[in-house]
This record gives sequence, structure tokens and C-alpha cells, in this order.
Amino acid sequence: MGLQDTPRASRLHIGLFGNRNAGKSSLINALTGQDISLVSPVAGTTTDPVYKAFELRGVGPVVFIDTAGLDDAGELGALRVQKTKEALEKTDVAILVLTGRANEELAWYRQFQEKKLPVLALLNQCDQYDTPEDASAVLAELSIQLGGLPVLPVSAKTGENIPQLRQALVQCIPDDFWANSITGDLAQAGDTVLLVMPQDIQAPKGRLILPQVQTIRELLDKKCSVMSCTADCLEQTLSALAKPPKLIITDSQAFPTVWAAKPEESLLTSFSILFAGYKGDITVFRKGAAALAGLTEDAKILVAEACAHAPTTEDIGRVKIPNLLRKKIGEGLSFDFVRGNDFPQDLTPYDLVIHCGACMFNRRHVLNRIAQAEEQGVPICNYGIVLAAMTGILDKVVYPN
Repeated sequence: MGLQDTPRASRLHIGLFGNRNAGKSSLINALTGQDISLVSPVAGTTTDPVYKAFELRGVGPVVFIDTAGLDDAGELGALRVQKTKEALEKTDVAILVLTGRANEELAWYRQFQEKKLPVLALLNQCDQYDTPEDASAVLAELSIQLGGLPVLPVSAKTGENIPQLRQALVQCIPDDFWANSITGDLAQAGDTVLLVMPQDIQAPKGRLILPQVQTIRELLDKKCSVMSCTADCLEQTLSALAKPPKLIITDSQAFPTVWAAKPEESLLTSFSILFAGYKGDITVFRKGAAALAGLTEDAKILVAEACAHAPTTEDIGRVKIPNLLRKKIGEGLSFDFVRGNDFPQDLTPYDLVIHCGACMFNRRHVLNRIAQAEEQGVPICNYGIVLAAMTGILDKVVYPN
């Protein structure tokens, strides 16, 4: 998988925030050296956030998020600002594009601080000031208002300080961003890993689903020997191996079958559990599983799916998990379902949130959802961990470090 094939969810998400006509779209074009964002002198040209995947020299695979103006007005403008707030949940590095009138920008900077986001503050269109002294005075005042945060003067029009902006972006990337691993310490060079992959009805014919593809690629990069089979061929595949695999990774729905057939010395986990750690906080998810034991028939559960696919009759989140829980706890158990970017601001009506593996979300997005649940005192768990608990093997499967 080359850089151009890096899934969007695995790319560094760089969000540009600022007032209308601050030059956010022009900055993206200047950074990339291409006209990838629509530019216009008309205020409010960018409405909904625009996501642009790009290979940024010196940085790597990124997604630029070009957002609507923070000062957008009126009923429609308020909706656009709300969409910008949603984009903030996915942002790994924030670029705050200042205009010299920092009312809305200051309020958003405080939001960035609350979320512990790396922030770059820019004074764009610095070429419009009459003298360098005028620009310096504005920069100094903005920096004071931002609590001493340095403000870099740039010009998308002339290219002034655009190379310095690229370098500043590199310095803002969290140290562990590119080091994040799907399998962690569970697989090392020379290990044999067996993947049990029932072909999901939602996967297009002839393709594997994204978590399977990403896991295979990482294992190959680690110099592991990788074999794969479907659940009905598991015993045949195991018998063909000279020795048991070090690790078996299964679709969570096949836990009962695979647990019963696996060799004693083989470790077992699932794609969903691996992605619980890769995209979120596996410690919080495991803690959330403890809430299952305290659920009663009048409990209410929110099931959150990252994918926006149409539900099917075999859907794991909408059908299989609810059926398993109702069978164990009672038919009165109630569920709400959300898909894609939909996620309630108020989670307190729920006794538990169950989230999918989130292969379509970047890690920052999932961590923000986890933080929201924790702040509101609502347990949150993951599909694979729930299914391991329901199978009675939660303490027997392995988790990545």
C-alpha cells in the first residue's frame, strides 16, 4: 500500500479554522502547490467542511479539512458553524487563521486548548500591511490575546513563510502519531498469524473489508507469515500448518467457533478488539464491558456505527448484538442506533454506548467520543469486547499494547 493508498482514517487530519475570507482555502492551495480548494473573494464560499487527502512533502499522508467561517451569520450560518464544530472532533492539528480581529478566533482557540490539540496560529494576508512595523504590531497583539502563542505571518498570495509553515506542521505532529500499531506487541517478526475472516455481507464481492486489509499489510511489514481462512475452514487450515499459529485474529462474530477449535498455545483476539486499541482507548472499552453485568431489562443502549452503509438483515450492530443482549438480559432492553458522524451531544439517557471498531474514523474522532462519554459518566464499549464478554472469554482473549 503506497502513500497514495493510505486510508483517509489513517492520515493526519489538519483542520483550518478562521473567519470568512481569512484565506483558509488559499492557504491549502499554497501548502500543496495545487488548486485543490475552491477560492473566491465572496464571503462564505466554503460551506460544509471539505476533506482533501494529500501527500504533503515533509509531513506524509494528510487530510486537509477546509471549514466554513467561524463568523458565519444567520440561521444557515449557525448550521455551518455547527458542521465546523463536528470537523473539530476529527482534527489532529489545528491551524488557526487570524485576520487581526480575533473575537471568534479566541473562543475557538480555547476549545482547541480544552481538547489538548496542537495549534498553529497564522496571520494570513500579511502582504496587505503597509509596513513591516504595522504587521509586527498586529502579530504582537494577537500573540498576547492568545496567551503568548507565537503567530506566524504568512501570505498565500506571495508564498511568504509557506516553507516555514510546512516545517511548523511537522513539529506539531504528536510524537506517537505515525507509530500507532494495530497489532502492537502481539505479533513479531517470524510469527505465524492466522486470520479467520468470514466474508461480511456488506463487503463488496471480490474485496476484503478495510480492517482485514490494514491488518494484513501491517503483519507483512512486520515480517510475519500470514495465513487466512473462513470460519468453516478453520480446522482444515490448522491441520495444514506444521505448528500452531502464534496468534489467531478472528471476526468477533466467530468467537465461539474459533475459541472451541483453537490450539491451546495460540493467542486469540479479533479485528474489532485490535481496532479498539488502534482507534480508541482499549482500557476504557474494557472497563465499559463491566457495565454489561449490571444492565436490567429497562436499560437503554446506544449503538454507534462509523460506517454509513444501509443496515442489512445480518447487521452486527443493529441485529446480532441486540439479539444476544436481549436473550441474556430481557426482551425489554431498548436500543437507539446512530451511523456515520451522527452522535448525540447528550449521552446521559443511555446506560451504555457500544461503538463499532471505527475503521472509517481517525483516532482523534474516536477518542473525542470516548472523552464525551467519560465526562458524562456513561460507560462505553466496543463491538468485539462486548462479543468476547457475551462468549465468556473476555479475560482469555489478548489485547495489544
